[in-house]
Amino acid sequence: MIYTVTLNPSVDYIIKLDSLQIGELNRSTDELMFPGGKGINVTRVLKNLGVMSKALGFIGGYTGKFIEDNLQKEDIEIDFVRVQENTRINIKLKTDKETEINARGPSISIEDVQILKEKVSKLTSEDLLILAGSIPATMPDTIYEELVKICNQTRTQFVVDAEGELLKKVLPFQPFLIKPNHHELGQLFQTTISNSNEVIFYGKKLLEMGAQNVIVSLANKGAMLITKDVSLVANVPTGVVKNSVGAGDSMVAGFIAKFIKTSNLNESFRYSVATGSATAFSLGLCTEEQVEKLLMQVQINEISM
Repeated sequence: MIYTVTLNPSVDYIIKLDSLQIGELNRSTDELMFPGGKGINVTRVLKNLGVMSKALGFIGGYTGKFIEDNLQKEDIEIDFVRVQENTRINIKLKTDKETEINARGPSISIEDVQILKEKVSKLTSEDLLILAGSIPATMPDTIYEELVKICNQTRTQFVVDAEGELLKKVLPFQPFLIKPNHHELGQLFQTTISNSNEVIFYGKKLLEMGAQNVIVSLANKGAMLITKDVSLVANVPTGVVKNSVGAGDSMVAGFIAKFIKTSNLNESFRYSVATGSATAFSLGLCTEEQVEKLLMQVQINEISM
C-alpha cells in the first residue's frame, strides 16, 4: 500500500482575475477550491492514474472537514490526525502572473505528532511512504528525520519531496526517490545550476549522500533522472502552461504509479514527465487520459559523463 503524509495540508483557493489592482476592488472571473498540500496532491493524482493510496497528516476545523469530505467523494482513503485549529487556506491568484499567499498552518501538539508516528510505525516492507511538503511552524524541523527513521526500522521504502534542510536530513536514510527542481538543487549546494552537466554532477552528490534515485525538474527545459547506473534527460511536451501548482507533485505520483506496475526506471521517468506536464497544462490536477495524450511526446535520452 502507498501512504502519503501531508503535515501542513491546505484548502487551495484559486482565483482568476483579468488583472490585479493593488489597493482597489478586484472582481474574479473564475474560482476553484480543492484539497491541497503536496502529499494530498500526490494521493489525488495517484487515484486519477488508477493507483490507490491512503492519505495521512493533520487536519482541523471546518477547512479540515472540507478536505476530508472532498477526498472521500473521490474515493480516497484517509487516516488523518485531527487537531484543534483550522487547516490553513492558501490563495492562488491567476492573472498575467501567478501570485500565491500561503498561510502558516495550525499548531500541532506533541500528542498529535505521536499519534502520526504510531500510524507510520504500522507500515511494513510491503508499503511505500511518500513525505511531501512543508511542516507547520509549530513542529520540530526534525520531524521528517524522525519519520524516516521509523521507516528504516520497519523496512518501509520512502520518497521525499521537500526542500533544503528537510531534504538533507533524510538523505542518510536512503530515500527511494527525491525530486528537487534545479533551483532547489542549487540551493542545497549553495550554487546556481545552469546546465545538464551541473545537474548530473550535483545529482550524483545526492546519490553519494544516500538517495537511491534523483529526479531534477528543469521547468521548460525538461527534467533529468540520475541513478547509480545512468543519467537520463527528458524533453517537455508541447502545451500551454495554465497552472504550475501541483506539477511537481504530479511528477512524483506519475513515477511511483508506473514504477509499482513495471519496476522500470526509464519508463517511470518518462511517465513522470508526462504526468507533471499534464497538470501544468490544466487548471486542476491531471487525468490519466491527459497523461496518455502527452506520453508519446516525451523523449528520453541518456547522457554520458
